Formats: sequence, C-alpha cells, structure tokens
Amino acid sequence: MSKISENNLETTTNVEQSSRRDFFKRTAAYSVSAIAATSILAPAKLSADDENIIHHVEWGTSLGDELNKYPYGIPSKYEHNVVRRTSSLLSSAGDMHAAVSMTPLHELEGIITPNGLHFTRTHNGVAHVDPNKFRLMIHGLVERPIVLTLDELKKYPSESRILFMECPANGAAEWKGPQFNSLQFVKGMMSNAEWTGVRLKTILDEIGLKPTAKWMLAEGSDGSEMSRTVPVEKVLDDAMIVWAQNGEAIRPEQGYPVRLMLPGWEANLCVKWLKRLEFGAEPWYCKEETSKYTVLTASGKAIQHFYPLEVNSIITNPCPEKPWSDLKKGDLVEVEGIAWSGHGTITAVDISFDGGDNYVEASLKGLVLPKSWTRFSYMYRYEGKPLLIQSRAIDDAGFVQPSVTQEKEIIGVEGVYHRNSICTWEVRQDGSVHNVQVRTDNCPS
Repeated sequence: MSKISENNLETTTNVEQSSRRDFFKRTAAYSVSAIAATSILAPAKLSADDENIIHHVEWGTSLGDELNKYPYGIPSKYEHNVVRRTSSLLSSAGDMHAAVSMTPLHELEGIITPNGLHFTRTHNGVAHVDPNKFRLMIHGLVERPIVLTLDELKKYPSESRILFMECPANGAAEWKGPQFNSLQFVKGMMSNAEWTGVRLKTILDEIGLKPTAKWMLAEGSDGSEMSRTVPVEKVLDDAMIVWAQNGEAIRPEQGYPVRLMLPGWEANLCVKWLKRLEFGAEPWYCKEETSKYTVLTASGKAIQHFYPLEVNSIITNPCPEKPWSDLKKGDLVEVEGIAWSGHGTITAVDISFDGGDNYVEASLKGLVLPKSWTRFSYMYRYEGKPLLIQSRAIDDAGFVQPSVTQEKEIIGVEGVYHRNSICTWEVRQDGSVHNVQVRTDNCPS
C-alpha cells in the first residue's frame, strides 16, 4: 500500500470514529431524556464513550464457528454458571446415586424449563435404557394384558401438555427454619415443561379395565425398581405415559425412554424408566409410601397417599442470587416470581413488602394454564429501605397459600413433605437479599 493510501485510510478512519462518537453522544442524550420521561428503565447507565459502542467488537470482525460445529447445539460459554446444582445434604448419606439436583430458578425466563436444567431425583443413579430392549407390561385386573415395545407405544394417539413437576420435599430443608441462602436450594426441586405422550386411559379403553380395579402399581426398571401406588380415579382422569419433553426424547435422567406423568401430583409418583403397570383391588404399600413420602401429624398418625401438590409461589427477583445492590432510591424495578398448584389454575398472586402485614395484587403474565407454572409481576418503586418481600398464591379450587405459622399448626415442624408456606426474602439496606422466616407463634421449634 502506498504512503498516500495509508494516509487516506488513517484520515478516513479518524473521521469515521469522530462521526460515530458524535452520533452516539447525541443518541445517548436523547435516550437519557426518553428514559427520564418514561421512568421505566432503572437504573439508566448510558455513556457516549462506551468502548463497546465506539469500536468494533472482535466477534464482528472475524468468522464465527462453522454452521454445524455443534450438531445438537450448546449454550453460550458465557452462560456456564446456569446449571443444576446439588449438595451432599440433599443426598443419601453423601451417596450421589441417591440424590437430587436443583433447577436454577433465578436464571429462567418464561415458564418452560430447558431439558438440561430440569431438576433430577434418583434413587439408584441414572439408568441408561436400550430403547430396542424396552418393554412395558400392563397386567393385573385388565381384560387383555399386554406387553408393548416403544414403537408400539408410540402408535397410540399422542398429546402434549405443559405441566410442572415438583418433589414433595421441595423446601424441606426449611422445615424448622431457613437453611440455604439460595433460591435454587430453597425451591429448586421443581421444573415446568411440555410433555408429550399418550393418555393412559386411551390404552385402558383398548385392553379393558376390570370393575374391581381400584389401584395401579407403577414400577421402574432402574436398580431401585422405584414403585408407587396410584388410585384408578387419577389414572382415568389425566395420567399419561410420556416419551418426549420440550419437543425431544426425554433424557436419561428424566426416565428415557418413557416415564409416568401424573399432572399436579408428587413427582416421585411419576415413575421413571417405566417397565410395569399392574392393576389391583388394594394399594401395594410400597416403601416410598410407608417409610417415605408420608406426613406425620400432631396426633402422631401419618398421612399416606398424600398426592396433589398444594398451591404455592416463590419470588425469583429479587432473591439471594439476584440482589438489588445496584438500585438507587426512586428506581422502578420489576418484582417477579412463579406460582403453581396441583389442584388447578392460579387465579391471583399477592405481594407483600412488609412481611405479610399488607399485600398488593400482582399481574399474571404469559400463559396461565392448569397444573403449570404461572409467572407473576409487580412494578415497584424502590425506596432504598429494608423490606420483607413475600408472595401469596390463590388457585381456582379456592386454596390460599398459608403462612409458616398456619402450616405449622397443621403438620407441625417434623414433616418434610408438602411444605407450601409463604417464603420471605429480606432485602437489606445495601440491597442484599437473605432467606428468612416470618412467624407469629414465637416458637423456634
């Protein structure tokens, strides 16, 4: 290149940089005025000399990856912290074959949990089933017992439903008081997804269910042979055998190639790696419904067959992982969360900023579906003072999410299952967020 050409290039580049800088200064000035007028974005941080605007970024001046470098696709490398997490406290004596991993609720948008972030509970590790050797036996009190291959199962008419799945021990660590200062570990034993499969009733209509059949035993094929008893009323209502999640085959940790789905009921009833359904006149009283997944009441008697999950909610912003430390007094910020109910559809969510003394009604946004997550939102003018933020959900069955004290009066503090009481985040003066409990019984135990 000649000296003249180099000088021309340098001059042109300088003019371009100056022009870009002047343009962005004018744009920034206009944007700040617009934000001041609308007061929607908070806080507003604009700089006309932002190096990421003035100069070309590296990804805009080089070739990207070849189109099919990752045939399945992977998340951005900058999202490496958005993962499921587990703790030895949530395992069987530290054995991670019998453990649970938690969904990062604070990182999710909308109501669909990506397959790679769906919470997972195993009793004997993740089984890897050969779909060519998969067999599902349906027998007992039926007219024509059958054994189905995966291909034969998929010949039945399918349907898709968006449904939440929650472990009944979700929030169990909080049974006597706050334990984890983390939304992911307080309420991460749940997810919400689109499930595709066949209604169990469709198969039973074909093979015939005997009138004497009152219960169904569902059994998995993994090493634990996880099994649970389900009343026939639920089976004929909306039970499904599912093989797909969010548009693809369910993953091994979710029971590939098929699992049972019981909308709105305890996730442990939704047996994974399903191999057998037996119908009988009496419940089987399996290990997981005698020594586990029962609720001890104040009388000393335990509640068994405690299936539907109660109305519930949690605020996802703010939370310990998403503090308000960057807010200033007067900023407008969105309080957001998730509500759900195994009894039906969320109809309302209230939010309190003072620990439950006063409530305001939040807006439900996006899809509002039965037995599915529902997003709620409330625009709040931050005052820079300490807060006790709570959410309280109501469903169309008339149930209202209870306070910690109300819940304690029913199931005490020893029961670790079906704890759906109101959760409280304490927002401190510096904007940090902490897990606390608001109780009126003045009793620590």
